[in-house]
Amino acid sequence: MSTTTAPEHADLAGHLTPVAMERAQRSLVCKAIAELSHERLIAPEPGADGYRLTVAGGRVTYRFRARVHQLEHWVIEPDSVDREIDGVPARLDAQELISELAPVLGIPDSLLPTYLEEIASTLSAAAWKLQHSTLSSDELLDADYQQVEAAMTEGHPAFIANNGRIGYGADDYAAYAPETGSPVRLVWLAARRDCTHLACGDGLDEATLLEGELGRATLDRFADRLVGLGLDAADYAYVPVHPWQWRNKIAITFAPDLGRRDLVWLGEGEDTYQAQQSIRTFFNTATPDKHYVKTALSIQNMGFMRGLSPKYMRATPAINDWVAGVVQADETLQDCGFSVLRERASVGYTGDAFHRLTQVSPYQKMIAALWRESPAPRLQPGERLATMASLLHRDADGISLVSRMIQASPLSAQEWVRTYLRAHLRPLVHCLLRYELAYMPHGENLIMVLRDHVPVRMIMKDVGEEIAVMGDIELPPEIERVRADVPQDVRALAIHTDVFDGVFRYIAAILDDDGVLSEHDFWSEVGRCVREHERDHPELGEVAQRYDFFRPTFRHSCLNRLQLRNTLQMVDLADQAESLMFAGDLDNPIASHARG
Repeated sequence: MSTTTAPEHADLAGHLTPVAMERAQRSLVCKAIAELSHERLIAPEPGADGYRLTVAGGRVTYRFRARVHQLEHWVIEPDSVDREIDGVPARLDAQELISELAPVLGIPDSLLPTYLEEIASTLSAAAWKLQHSTLSSDELLDADYQQVEAAMTEGHPAFIANNGRIGYGADDYAAYAPETGSPVRLVWLAARRDCTHLACGDGLDEATLLEGELGRATLDRFADRLVGLGLDAADYAYVPVHPWQWRNKIAITFAPDLGRRDLVWLGEGEDTYQAQQSIRTFFNTATPDKHYVKTALSIQNMGFMRGLSPKYMRATPAINDWVAGVVQADETLQDCGFSVLRERASVGYTGDAFHRLTQVSPYQKMIAALWRESPAPRLQPGERLATMASLLHRDADGISLVSRMIQASPLSAQEWVRTYLRAHLRPLVHCLLRYELAYMPHGENLIMVLRDHVPVRMIMKDVGEEIAVMGDIELPPEIERVRADVPQDVRALAIHTDVFDGVFRYIAAILDDDGVLSEHDFWSEVGRCVREHERDHPELGEVAQRYDFFRPTFRHSCLNRLQLRNTLQMVDLADQAESLMFAGDLDNPIASHARG
């Protein structure tokens, strides 16, 4: 029997070189120390030549230089980090750092190996990115939307283990990881209608959706496949699935459903797609005006199994229609150019044995999808798209994209930031005060529309799963699930935590460290943006006082603490506010800018 390894398997670990791994380890150790210090899980001690962190009962010491910005944001100089064990120099190792800190991090013993596996996967992804050519920040200035999407190297800025993707093999990484930019064709299933739910938004029906997405030739091919099996195509709805999901889950875990023809494999669609930063969402690169497709993907990544619940998504198109109606009818939001990408349709299969169980499980989230509008048709001449996550991006040489954007624009740094805040912050503040409507406005959920390298308006996505209405505004009965019972002192965290701490603390530090704009001037512009909204909307004065965006401090909500507590499901999606973990209060960086 031959033991020869197939040639196509030889290079799956080719990126894991000592040089690339050492650099990846150094970067991740810096991030871990920085974010764990920010969340007050550890407290490095200042000294004459920088900072010192002692762990493992005093046996292990880390020394490094760092700048500590507002919001207790640490920026560590990677080349300055040294580690000693019992006084002897030792290599940097992110897994060992986590193991050394395990007693203070609160990771359950049973979940520590899972978290270390996510750390290993994150390191592997970082090494891959270092080994493959990516565009420089200067090249990204004029890159197209999907080139920018694939060039992002960091993942979520706060989470340490942010490229876990547990379940992907090395070959799956090459085929489906967002940073590879690989072309993907989706697999399509037919699902028997009496155990499938399909919902379409206002003005859209199933026939129009499928005709637009698949085209008549592909629809005929799928129908012929069903007829060839002695089945009636009218009895089935069509479901797009991730190729990995088909091979690794559906073809095995749903074998009985396939055997009784409740599910039928139809083959691949014709269009090519590119995975987005969110991993399970695909952009149509063959016809960019067509919908994004978001699929169920049963891999473990950043505190969750990335499935999609058919039950949960039934109301998704209706939720999106309601939010879009609110946004389109609001003069202030329209003046800012703010808009949302509606999730126009959802489909999910529930005919399996797992849906007949009373206990909710990831197995009930394995076959579902939704279609979301593309931003491409919304562009005007001279405009281009880029993920807002790119504002936090540094290229392989450490050059910041946001600094290059400001330098390439016709505006001063202060004017650029002012324009950006009007596009990003002002709409979020307005939605919160006018409607008590909160989004999840992290960088990956917002798409910037750029003109002359300046963000002039924002497009919000992932609306169905990520919004919350925290007040008593009247809602259509079918979307009542978005109403959240949130304590008043937590509601303002939709700005303080999700925007100030989750996005602005990184941008402010980048601009300050690059010498482009001091963090004092950055936060002064943030304060100015909030003040201008209050001035322009005196009728919202009472609610603005309740939210009090200028309060001296706000509660310090911590993301890594959530993931460390439960690496498999870090929050209860049905009650996210109750799942939050706090570490005291943070000084509010705009408190001193309450007046101009």
